[in-house]
Amino acid sequence: MQLSNDTAGPAQIITGYGPAELRIGERVITSSSIITADRVLPWPVVSIADLTPALLEPALALGVEVLLLSTGPRQLWPDPALFAHAASRRVGLEVMEVGAACRTFNVLVRDGRPVALAALLGPAV
Repeated sequence: MQLSNDTAGPAQIITGYGPAELRIGERVITSSSIITADRVLPWPVVSIADLTPALLEPALALGVEVLLLSTGPRQLWPDPALFAHAASRRVGLEVMEVGAACRTFNVLVRDGRPVALAALLGPAV
C-alpha cells in the first residue's frame, strides 16, 4: 500500500509498505529492522517465535516511550514476558500488523513522540 508523502519536517516517515517490505522515501527495507524518526537499524529477528527480551534491547535502549512491534501481514502475539520486560524499562510495547504499525508510527513521529518500530520482515514472517 502506498501512503501519502509528507515533507513537513526532517523526521523520516514510512511512505509505503507491503507484506515483506517497508519504504522510507526511496529506500526499500526488506529485512527486519528497528526504525525511529532519524535512523534505521538492522535487527536480527526472523520470526515472532525467536523474539526474546535480549533481542528487544536495541530498540529499548533508544530512549523511546513506545515500541511498536510489527508482526507482518497478521497480528501475532509474542511471549508475554516481552511485555513485562518492556514495562520494566518504562516502554509501552504495542503489537500490530504491518499496516497499523506503519500508520501509528507515522502519527507518533509527526507528533514528535519518542517511538520506534521493530518490524519483522522477510520470508519467515
